[in-house]
Amino acid sequence: MLAIKLKRIGKKGQASYRLIVSEKRSKVFGRCVEDLGWHNPHTNKSKVDRERAGYWLKVGAQPTDSVYNILVKTGVVKAEKKAVHKKSKKQEKEATAPEAQATA
Repeated sequence: MLAIKLKRIGKKGQASYRLIVSEKRSKVFGRCVEDLGWHNPHTNKSKVDRERAGYWLKVGAQPTDSVYNILVKTGVVKAEKKAVHKKSKKQEKEATAPEAQATA
């Protein structure tokens, strides 16, 4: 199964990412099928080949959550952004505690 992932490049403390298409279970620095563009989180700029990204999505490549949000921002995908940050264990316990009390 193909996936669209971020591949970290750049110096220490100056991370930048490439958007690549590769096998889902392969290593990020392994062989990639195609390079679709780049993303710089420090300046919040991205460049994505929209035509090729749209093609890979139609073929069935699954983007990661972060890549999905970049594709939404660049206009390749017309949808809402996904929540990427996980809830802390404390927040999860608080969310499940009222549900457990309501059912008891």
